[in-house]
Amino acid sequence: MKLEHLGYNDKIEKLRIQHNLLDFEIGRIISEHKERYIVKTEKGEFDAEITGNLRYTANTREDFPAVGDWVTIYEYDDNKVLIHSVFPRKTIIERQAVGKQGEKQIIATNIDYAFIVQAVDRDFNINRIERYLTICNVSNVKPIIVLNKIDLINDSELSELVSKVQERIKQVPIIPISNESQKGFEKLKEYIVKGKTYCLLGSSGVGKSSLLNNLSGKQQMKTNTISANTNKGRHITSHRELIVLENGGIIIDNPGMREVGIADSVGGLEKTFEEIVELSKNCRFKDCTHTIEIDCAVMAAVENEKVDKLFYENYLKMKQEKEHFESTVAEKRKKDKNFGKMVKQFKNLKKSNKY
Repeated sequence: MKLEHLGYNDKIEKLRIQHNLLDFEIGRIISEHKERYIVKTEKGEFDAEITGNLRYTANTREDFPAVGDWVTIYEYDDNKVLIHSVFPRKTIIERQAVGKQGEKQIIATNIDYAFIVQAVDRDFNINRIERYLTICNVSNVKPIIVLNKIDLINDSELSELVSKVQERIKQVPIIPISNESQKGFEKLKEYIVKGKTYCLLGSSGVGKSSLLNNLSGKQQMKTNTISANTNKGRHITSHRELIVLENGGIIIDNPGMREVGIADSVGGLEKTFEEIVELSKNCRFKDCTHTIEIDCAVMAAVENEKVDKLFYENYLKMKQEKEHFESTVAEKRKKDKNFGKMVKQFKNLKKSNKY
């Protein structure tokens, strides 16, 4: 296999030259599990660890390698390599880290397109689709909505669901499919281009692993049914993995996500809710929160049913999450800065023998 089959191109080669990395072998991380990696190169697949220096210089978890990353490596044992450095990332899909205030978790890197997979038979939720759409918009990854398990509903019900999505999410392709009958797969495959990287986003049990198995024509991932007791998906995919399809497309599967916390700071939320942003330009106050102010163009549009009420409520909720995350980050930085000052003062006192 050549590096081009993994998505290597002239832009990455230029980065390699600019950073004086010609003496190192190049590979792409195709799997990650608790800071242990599998790197794929032209020679094959290798178990990999990061160097001590890379670990030492990492300021946050985001500085560690992730699935989709291009890395430089050198071999130190049979089928084992050390990751020397990580190439600058073209795109990063990330969310707010679960249970960790003010931190982000990388889902995948160097992604061109994201398949946002939603099952139509259970807790179908447009709010959740908008969350995935926002994390794609933050990273400038092109989203494609995949409505799965259409074999479990009739054509009339499907048409109604598609219309509901289109009313709230505009100019994003929507592809209804069935993993059982493979209806819709020909349309889906039209979006998969050789050398481009795709990732699957969605909750547990929506059929991402089955979708990947059908696209690859192999049993790449374990699959399972929905729990009859909870009507929720069972967590089958336990780690992220990159797979090259026969048509040359590159796809990354991800564990199902029960939480999609918003950590937006560069306009993704505004792009997802562009309709509200445009309306807000007509509000009486520039800092209008669209909740209690008089002459609020957004609230007026909701009252007149020109804007979907659920769309508006989801915007407010996600905006609040974003603001909370940003304030938490700012507070954390302040604490880190104060701690750094304290350490510096301690060192200075020690040097002057006054401590």
